[in-house]
Amino acid sequence: MADTPTQGGAEHGIRTFPFPVERSVGGIGMQVGPMGPAHGGRSWHTDAPPDRVHRIDFHVVMLFDAGPVRHMIDFTRYEAAAGDVLWIRPGQVHRFSKSSEYRGTALTMQPGFLPRATVEAAGLYRYDLPPLLHPDEAQLAGLRAALDHLRREYDDGAEGTLPLSLHTAVLRHSLTAFLLRLAHLAASGAEATRRQADTTFTLFRDAVEREFAANHSVSAYADSLGYSRRTLVRAVRAATGETPKGFIDKRVVLEAKRLLAHTDLPIGRVGAAVGFPDPANFSKFFQLHTGQSPVAFRVEQG
Repeated sequence: MADTPTQGGAEHGIRTFPFPVERSVGGIGMQVGPMGPAHGGRSWHTDAPPDRVHRIDFHVVMLFDAGPVRHMIDFTRYEAAAGDVLWIRPGQVHRFSKSSEYRGTALTMQPGFLPRATVEAAGLYRYDLPPLLHPDEAQLAGLRAALDHLRREYDDGAEGTLPLSLHTAVLRHSLTAFLLRLAHLAASGAEATRRQADTTFTLFRDAVEREFAANHSVSAYADSLGYSRRTLVRAVRAATGETPKGFIDKRVVLEAKRLLAHTDLPIGRVGAAVGFPDPANFSKFFQLHTGQSPVAFRVEQG
């Protein structure tokens, strides 16, 4: 991913906190457990101040038993009720709410814990889908059953009834079952399901997520992926309704907004961080896409 600040990283950047492997049962790449006052509102633990904006480099899925819960993710404030699910993906800037009580179950997962085929099938990096999900009664029952089973298997690791390698394999299978249910809910519309199957767009989307800070060229992406520019344009338009250039620009603008709103980096350094060494060119680009100068946007967010 393109976010460079990590724990102990850039002094003025948005801090990114890694998955706390050492605090999970058996040191594996996932955790699942209760949220509530006794757990600081969360079942996972990092050094991130809960009411300050930050990034995490792992997935968090929260299934709420009570509400309302207000949570900010990338400039959008979401309000979840009992039975709702909030899915925060790696690299998204988010903030917990001081005024909300987080009760329910939280699942966290380190990238790389599941095989690539499962990652694609479960849409783990579908940043185009909304984080807040509202399952109906039957969907919620299925999610709860799958999550309860996963939690029992996870807790069993502390008992040591299975060798660690076998315990990890069992968890991967149980986690996959839960995530496939969640993915079906997240992409239940016919159009979203069709987009998920579009390999060309998936490869382009992943490449943009890795390279947008240094590469704004549609032709360069097409060449590196082995597609003609025309094929790429068709695939991206079918999946998103916009051009590849529009998709790239949208991602660049989002990152610029994150840095302007949540760090005190100088405007020139924000521009350089998203691929504009010339501050004037960055200001012109930002104004074109947002209708505001970077300075005005920062003042408005402050």
